[in-house]
Order: sequence, then C-alpha cells, then structure tokens
Amino acid sequence: QVQLVESGGGLVQAGGSLRLSCAASGRTFSSYAMGWFRQASGKEREFVASISRTGVVKYYADSVKGRFTISRDDAVNTVYLQMNSLKLEDTAVYYCAADSTIGTIATTISNWGQGTQVTVSS
Repeated sequence: QVQLVESGGGLVQAGGSLRLSCAASGRTFSSYAMGWFRQASGKEREFVASISRTGVVKYYADSVKGRFTISRDDAVNTVYLQMNSLKLEDTAVYYCAADSTIGTIATTISNWGQGTQVTVSS
C-alpha cells in the first residue's frame, strides 16, 4: 500500500500554467507506475497521463497532449504534472494514482490520492 498526497492545485486564468505534485509515502515508490486522472463536476474520472516505473514510457490523453508533461523524481518519491496552456475544460479535481501499471480505466487503479482542485477561469 502507498499513501499519495497531491498539492499544487488552484485558480489560474486560461492560458496559464500550474504544476501539480504528488508525494508518495513508503520506500517502494520506484516499484509503482504513476498516473494522473481528473474528474470534472458531474462527469466520470478520466485518464490524463501516466509514467512507467522507470520513467521512460509516458502516455497522455489526446486532450492534454502537447500541453501537459508528467515526470517523476524517485529520490523524493514524487510525481509531477506540469500543465501549460490551460483551458477552461481542464477545470477538474486532479487525482494521483499508483499501481503496478496504469491504464486508462480508473476502476482498475488500486491507490489514489485525495485530489486537488484545478480551476481555470476566463
């Protein structure tokens, strides 16, 4: 089991940037693939990005490709999501996820953070 704590959310104008962080507890962080999902009000939780245990393989949802970047720093047990060129439709609660592999289906994920709100204003 791993505990995940997100931070870095907030209110930003369209076109702006935010960087989300997810700090993981435990000494086995490097054994987990990590990911970010988001859930807008009234919608299902959706995949945003994932990064493999080695950090080599990364996947992105089409809606964020070219604007968001996922990265990890195993030395501090943290995964990041750099979000640039934010759009109104990026408004959601963003959740950090950890598992042996990260697919695009939220129901398959074993470990979740509590979420951090990102609000993009016009």
